[in-house]
Amino acid sequence: MPKANNRTASMPDPRLLQLLGVIAFLNVLHLIDHLLRGDFHWPIDEQSIGFLVVATVILGVMGLGVWLYRAGQVGARFWTVVGMLGLGLGWLSHFSPTTDQPLSVIYQGYTAPWAGVLAVGCLILLMLSVFGATAFAGYLWKRRSHS
Repeated sequence: MPKANNRTASMPDPRLLQLLGVIAFLNVLHLIDHLLRGDFHWPIDEQSIGFLVVATVILGVMGLGVWLYRAGQVGARFWTVVGMLGLGLGWLSHFSPTTDQPLSVIYQGYTAPWAGVLAVGCLILLMLSVFGATAFAGYLWKRRSHS
């Protein structure tokens, strides 16, 4: 296999960018779910501030990361680390035994069963997408480090 030149090695992978777009879309849907279930209060209180900080950090890191990735300033290793952090946050927030927002709370946050299923399904798709993008970024990182 021929060695990749620096330009090729630093070019963003369009498949990873597409996966990141899917994650951003599903994350916005999940944030809407949180809003619909009342996790944001007006007037703003401590819970609302926490919600705003987490939402801003997640979307901010994704937006800045995509910009830096397209500019060749960060690569697949960055997305592998960010993805692992995202998986950890998702697990702690909704799947760990100590969470106050497990899947059952999300489902029961809606009077219509279809809405609860949609909200839980969105979260599961989000986590599967983060897992897939993280695995793919790890693959790209290893492949490019050996070329």
